[in-house]
Amino acid sequence: MPQSTPAPAEVRLLDGGYSREARSLLYHAYRHEPTYAYLFEAERPGFEQRVRALVRERVRQHFLQDLPALGLLVDDRLIGIALISPPVRRLGVTESWAWRLRMMLSAGVRCTRRYLEYRAALLACLPGDAVHILPLLGIHPQFQGRHYGEQLLAAVHDWCAADESSRGVVLDTGNEHYLDFYRRQGYLEIGEVAVGPIREHVFFHPAPQRIALAPA
Repeated sequence: MPQSTPAPAEVRLLDGGYSREARSLLYHAYRHEPTYAYLFEAERPGFEQRVRALVRERVRQHFLQDLPALGLLVDDRLIGIALISPPVRRLGVTESWAWRLRMMLSAGVRCTRRYLEYRAALLACLPGDAVHILPLLGIHPQFQGRHYGEQLLAAVHDWCAADESSRGVVLDTGNEHYLDFYRRQGYLEIGEVAVGPIREHVFFHPAPQRIALAPA
């Protein structure tokens, strides 16, 4: 049978009122990711709680610091989200001592240290300072395979391109399943980060070229 046409999705700039929905969506998006399985020790009891803690604390701090987040909504249900760290604010979340303390209390010292080391290695791969970073993004598993991922990334690129100082967008993944998808969206692989046995691929999407107008 032919596939039904996906329901139209609305792009919306989110605020803290979407925090609960964002946490639930991102937990489902990341709990099976190989990078997070290593960082938060999937082989040890309590893994799902540790992933929930990371998502909860990142989302809470993101909205607390009034950082941008773009969402996709279908019939007012949040089905996709991208947290965005602008160039001048990207260190704000994990550099917060309050955030680190909450992470150590909820996810453990060792897992928190692993996560911070992974983020530091990622930042070392950046092609300069003037880039936006997507620390967390995802489409709810129930809505994957319907081209919502393409719509979400296109919205992110358009939003970030409004900042004329931005050189582009950076994201990363340790899931081999997503590599070709990001390449089809125009991302270039600019580095790799070793996360235990996982090879984390770092991707960069250049900002659109702006044409300088000659004076009249």
